[in-house]
Amino acid sequence: MDDIDLMRNALAVSGAQRLSDALLLPLRREVGVFRFCTVRLDVRENSMRINQTLAAMYRLRNDGAAPPAAESAAWKQWLLSELGAPRSEPGRYEGLPAEAAETLATFRTIARMREEIDREAFGALILSMTRSAADILGVYLMAKEGGLFFDAAAVERCTLPIVPLLETIPDLRRAAAILKELLAVPLVQRSLHVQRRIQEVMIGYSDSNKDGGYLTAHWELAKAQSSLTRLGREHGVTIAFFHGRGGSVSRGGAPTGRAIAASPAGSIRGQFRVTEQGEVVSFKYANRGTAAYQIELLGASVVEHVLRSEREAALIPVHEFHEAMEALSGTAWSAYRKLMELPTMLAYLQDSSPLEELSLLNIGSRPARRTQAKTLGDLRAIPWVFAWTQNRHMLSGWYGVGSGIKAFLDVRKERGLELLKRMFREARLFRLILDDVERTLLHVDLSIAGEYAGLVEDDAVRDPIFARIAEEYRLTCEMILRISGDAGIAERFPQFRRRLARRLKTINEVSREQVQLLRAHRAESSEEVRTALLMSINCAAAGLGATG
Repeated sequence: MDDIDLMRNALAVSGAQRLSDALLLPLRREVGVFRFCTVRLDVRENSMRINQTLAAMYRLRNDGAAPPAAESAAWKQWLLSELGAPRSEPGRYEGLPAEAAETLATFRTIARMREEIDREAFGALILSMTRSAADILGVYLMAKEGGLFFDAAAVERCTLPIVPLLETIPDLRRAAAILKELLAVPLVQRSLHVQRRIQEVMIGYSDSNKDGGYLTAHWELAKAQSSLTRLGREHGVTIAFFHGRGGSVSRGGAPTGRAIAASPAGSIRGQFRVTEQGEVVSFKYANRGTAAYQIELLGASVVEHVLRSEREAALIPVHEFHEAMEALSGTAWSAYRKLMELPTMLAYLQDSSPLEELSLLNIGSRPARRTQAKTLGDLRAIPWVFAWTQNRHMLSGWYGVGSGIKAFLDVRKERGLELLKRMFREARLFRLILDDVERTLLHVDLSIAGEYAGLVEDDAVRDPIFARIAEEYRLTCEMILRISGDAGIAERFPQFRRRLARRLKTINEVSREQVQLLRAHRAESSEEVRTALLMSINCAAAGLGATG
C-alpha cells in the first residue's frame, strides 16, 4: 500500500493527478479490499513419494529398522501414533535421501511462505494416486513435520487442506470406503471443522480412462461422485469435487454445460473446481468475448445444477438404467483390458506412434513416465492420449464401447436395444458418452492408422493388434448407429463435421508425412529431420484440436 501511495504522490507532484486517479486509485481500492493475494497456489505430490519419504524418516528415527509395509495395519497405526504424539519442535532429519529431504522441505517452505508472504498463499495439497486412507494420513504427518498444524504441540488440527486425487478404476471403486475410514479419524474431523466442514476430493478423468477405457471410466467416475455425496451427508461433511479434466475427449474434455448437467444429482454443493489445460485456455479464454461467454456458461451451469439437479427427472436414478450401465461398463472394460494386457502392446504403441519422440518437444510439466520403468502402467496419461491422437487410432476415446454394446444386445436382444435407445434419449450421462465417442470416431482414419502401424517391423506384433483395433472400430460404429438411428457417424453434428472437413485434407497430408519422418528419424536422424518431425507433431495437434 505504501508503494502505491508513493507512486500516486509522485504522479501528483509531477502534475499527472488525472493519470494517478485513473490508474492507481482503482488499484489501491482493490488492494484495500482483496490484498495482493489474487490466487492461491496448490501443491501436488504423489502418494508413492510421500510414503517413500515417511519410510526414510522412520528408518532414521528407528536406528535403520525397516518400516511396516505401506498398506499394512501396522503402518497406519504408526501414522496415527505419530499424529497423536505432541511435538515441542520440528523433527531433525539430517541424512535423509535427496528426494525425501526435498519433499520434507516442500512442506516447511509452505509453512514459511504462509508466515512471510500471506496466510492464503497456498490453497491445498493434492495427493495424486491416492489408494488408501493411510496415504492421506501420511500427508497429515508430513504437514505436522513441516510446521503446518495450528497448535504448538501439533496434535489438534492441520491448517493445510489435504485433497485426495482418485485416478484409477479400483481407487474410484474404493472412494467411499477410503473417505469413510479417513473421516473416522478425530484429527481429520477437527481439521475439517475449521475448513467449513468441506472435504475436497479430486477425481481424475485421464488416468481412469487410461486404466479402464472411456465408457467404464465415466461410469465409475459418476458412481464415485454419487457414493461420496451420500457419504458426506451421512457424516455432516460437504464433499466438494475437483474435476481433473483435460482438453481432449479422452481426458474428460466434454462440453462444459452438458458435462455439468450430466453430473450426479446433488454432487455440486456450493463450490465447483475444474482444471483447464493450456490448449483449452487459449481456445476458451484468448479474447474477452469468448472468456466472458465461457465463465458465464460455467457459472450458470453450476448454479442451475445446484438449484435443480435433485428435482430433475433426468437425474433421478433409474434402476433399469443403472443395471444396463453396469453391464455395458463391465464388458467394455473387459474388452479394453484384454487389448491393454497384451505383452506386445507397449511395443506396438512405441513403434506405431511418436510416443518416444514427444519428449523432444520439451513441453509439459512432468516427464512422460512416473518412474524409469518402461511399462504401460508407468506411462502417464497425457503422452498416452497424445500418441494415440497423433497416429489417428484415437483408441483412448472409443475402444471397448462397441464390444460392450454388442454383448448387451446379444443377451437382451430387441428389448435391450429399445432400452439403450430410451437411455440415449433420457439418460444424460449415457447420451454424453455416446456423443463424445461418436465425435472421436469421426477423427479415426484406418488407412492412415495402418500406415503408422506399418512402422512396427515385427509382423507378430503389428498384425494381430491392428486387426483387433480395426475390428473394434467397425463394431463400435455399427453399434452407435443402431442406437442413434442415424445413417452415418456424427450425422447429427453438422457444424462439427464441417469444421473438421475444412481441416481434414491438410491433417491427413501431415499425418502421412509424419510417418515418413518417423521412419527417417529412427533410421538416421539429422537436425533437419528432427525439426520437421516436431513441426509435424505440432501441426497435427493443432489441426485435431488436442494433444493429450
